[in-house]
Amino acid sequence: MARTFFIIDGYAQIFRAYFAIKNGMRNPATGEVTHAVFGFTAMLLKLLSQHHPDFVAVALDHPDPHFRDALYGDYKATRRETPDDLTSQVPRIVAVIRGFGIPVVSPPGLEADDAIATMVQRVLDDPDLADVRIRMVSKDKDLEQLICDRVTLYDIHTEAELDAAGLWESKGITPEQVIDFLTLCGDTVDNVPGVDGIGPKTAAQLIARFGTIEGIYEHLETHPVSTEIKGKRRENLEKARGHLPLSRRLITLTRDADFLFDLEEARVGPPQPSRLLPLFQELGFIRFPDEVRRLALTLGDRDEGRGVEEAIDPATLETYLTTGARFTAVTSQVELDELVRTLAAAPIFSIDTETTGLEREADLCGLSFSWPNVGMANGVYVPVRSPNPEQHLDEATVLNALRPLLEDEARPKCGHNLKFDARVLLQHGVRLRGVVFDSMLAMALLDPQQPAGLDPLAAKLLGYRMIPLSALLGESRAERTIEEVPLEQVTPYAAEDAVVALRLWELLTPRLEECGVAPLMREVEGPLAPVLAEMEHHGILCDPLELRRQGEVLGARAKELRTEIQSAAGCEFSPDSPRQLAEVLFQKLGFKPVKKTRTGVSTDHEVLERLAALEVRPARKPVEQPDPSRQHNQPSNPRIAITSPELGAGGPSSVTPPELGAGGPPAPAAVPRLVLEYRQLTKLIGTYLGNLDAAIDPGTGRIHSTFHQLVTATGRLASTNPNLQNIPIRSEIGRQIRKAFPTTPGHCLICADYSQIELRLLAHLSGDEALTAAFARDEDIHAAVAAQVFGVALDEVTREQRAQAKTINFGIIYGISAFGLARRIEGLDRDAATRLIADYKERFPGIDRFLRQCVLQALDHGYVTTLLGRRRSIPEIHAPTRTQRNLGERLAINTVVQGSAADLIKVAMVNVQRRIDRDRLPLKLLVQIHDELVFEAPAEGAEEQAALVIREMERAMNLNVPLRAEAGIGPDWLSAK
Repeated sequence: MARTFFIIDGYAQIFRAYFAIKNGMRNPATGEVTHAVFGFTAMLLKLLSQHHPDFVAVALDHPDPHFRDALYGDYKATRRETPDDLTSQVPRIVAVIRGFGIPVVSPPGLEADDAIATMVQRVLDDPDLADVRIRMVSKDKDLEQLICDRVTLYDIHTEAELDAAGLWESKGITPEQVIDFLTLCGDTVDNVPGVDGIGPKTAAQLIARFGTIEGIYEHLETHPVSTEIKGKRRENLEKARGHLPLSRRLITLTRDADFLFDLEEARVGPPQPSRLLPLFQELGFIRFPDEVRRLALTLGDRDEGRGVEEAIDPATLETYLTTGARFTAVTSQVELDELVRTLAAAPIFSIDTETTGLEREADLCGLSFSWPNVGMANGVYVPVRSPNPEQHLDEATVLNALRPLLEDEARPKCGHNLKFDARVLLQHGVRLRGVVFDSMLAMALLDPQQPAGLDPLAAKLLGYRMIPLSALLGESRAERTIEEVPLEQVTPYAAEDAVVALRLWELLTPRLEECGVAPLMREVEGPLAPVLAEMEHHGILCDPLELRRQGEVLGARAKELRTEIQSAAGCEFSPDSPRQLAEVLFQKLGFKPVKKTRTGVSTDHEVLERLAALEVRPARKPVEQPDPSRQHNQPSNPRIAITSPELGAGGPSSVTPPELGAGGPPAPAAVPRLVLEYRQLTKLIGTYLGNLDAAIDPGTGRIHSTFHQLVTATGRLASTNPNLQNIPIRSEIGRQIRKAFPTTPGHCLICADYSQIELRLLAHLSGDEALTAAFARDEDIHAAVAAQVFGVALDEVTREQRAQAKTINFGIIYGISAFGLARRIEGLDRDAATRLIADYKERFPGIDRFLRQCVLQALDHGYVTTLLGRRRSIPEIHAPTRTQRNLGERLAINTVVQGSAADLIKVAMVNVQRRIDRDRLPLKLLVQIHDELVFEAPAEGAEEQAALVIREMERAMNLNVPLRAEAGIGPDWLSAK
């Protein structure tokens, strides 16, 4: 088997670690900056524990001047000075590297890249090392000149590996052409001059056409008049001719430098805990000793391994934490003031609340905090309710002192299930901001299969057993509340939550970085938690009288339908009974069964739709109505539509069921269609109208649904108690339910949503030129696609062609098959559907390429990623059955597109809320339904508020197609939508 040699570009990884942790890290005891050391150590541990290399070396620039400085005095002259707080961490990093037994290669007079190039060449030239493959841990483009069949560039954080094929695909050049390519482009970072006006694309084209820089100038000499190189480009090449040899020398890496290096020195052995543990203790690192112990045992040094185990014995740790020695209660004004100063100086702090219960109206009993410290973290509890209120400060005093910190978005905060804490604080007048980490959400991003509770996470990840709530409240937990427990018992229990949450932040943050989802947590999911808390707190007004009125109308219609069904069937039976319905349809009426189940013949929705399609009804003149998707693509249409001039007026609505089967008693063939309508109405009555009525809070008159961030595989929000996201919108009867959501007098609802967001994301992700151009021209996208697929002019596209294009457009996102497409388009057989899909892929090759890339990523890695790096495992892709593998391919495609849409709407929600906070806008976000946001605002100035929402939504992401959002304004949800 091949051996692996990882050469780490030291300063590249040090800088990456330095900038990876926002706002940095410090040792609170000494004030020493530590985040670059922390990040670099985490990288080393990942490399050693996950990749099991045979050899590792770290190359560092030597501080003395090197030969390039002598060649060119302005070399790297434009670079900024290295920050002092980074320079101070380098000796610590070198100590960590040596503690792992890894050699540091830093020859005088050379840069790290030259040292890497020389080590690479020596390995390649040594016949005894012919089985050694080299991975250069760096993203430095200068190192691309070293790539060959045994040498690659490797990004350990994203796990992206660049080989010769990848270089050709990404830049259109070979490793042998890298030097000439970089010479033409120049290097602004190192201040190496290139050719004015020539960027990567042009340089690649010139190299591809003429082979080398010499070939380019030979062409210029032999072709005084050239159609390929002319005008300003020729002039710039002539002007640069004098300095290009120097630029090439600066860019060319030295492969034969004279310094001692033996590959055996880089052979990986066990780490040296006796050197590393004291260093980690000095730096205040808690997480790494466990990992060093495991690594030492894995690599065979059991004596060192046992030493580590004894140093952090879990039993000792538990005793240490539960003694209460480091847990204190803040009960005086002096202590509270000191706590505020301490938290203000901390790089991050964790927060947790204790309440009298889990319900929305629960009272706040106290707040817990922890922050980075030497060894274990400190934890404090600030009570505001207890059996002895005279022993501590009151709620108003505590919250007034802490409010500026808690509401400051610039103060990073972490915790566990912080949406709950944010909602509790909001109930008491404090708007939590600055959340950058939530351990419950972090585990959902890293491994959704793991338990998300704080207690099981502490046990699994920290080896620590937390104080059970039953120890305070009794086994039934109904005997008393936290408010009734003595302060000396509550303090360790409450502060422990904050301490464990902080330790999980330290443990899991590097793992998030390694998986590429740390920015997603820090910038989206973390800040979103308080936004959802506000949505749940605000709720949405719901009119129970309107719900009941609709229920009566629909109930009467359902009763009529029941009679019509029995009349058409010629017998009495219950349409609610699948068994009785099957007997009537397939035995009495003679319909041919469509599919079977374990218990008999199926009468599900799909079967009834197929049977209903067999019914021949008198043709009726179609009513031409404007197609909303066409309107969205007309640039002349305003993107804010006031759909009701009487804002706040309300008034009764009308629910008019569609006139189906009118004109005499229904025939037997109408039974499937009538049963479909009957089922729709009974579902609306039972599932929606009744449940919504029961969910109205009698105290507020509003429905306060619960929104979950990361319970769906694609990252979409989910809504429960009740599920507002399932309110039907595809039928007029279903849409009428939205009429039951009005607003208060003088206010209105603003409904804003994205236009064709998944198709726009498909265009961006695939880079398909035709689809991108159609969006750029703001065309009716379905008509534009139809024109391409059917080969007709845009103005000649028929309604049928457009409908088919629309079906395939949205079907592509879900990995639709020919069989599935044929089922969705009336009159289209499987062969025709196969041809239609083939024509689509031929006309839009970028989409087809993107679909294959999604599947290949799932095959290669077992997961796919969204635009913001959110991962979803696709185990079905390797299933033994073809059916499951096909499902895996569809999930891979759908997840990337739909998951990116989930990323987008979440970013938009965070950005809109920040704008509301910053400008103190009278705007409240109430509900999110996939790509739709519902706001409440004063009627006066509503158009201005809607325009602001649209602006924030449209600039949530920078795509290569324009984002389009639209907003409607009305006195209720139906009118506004």
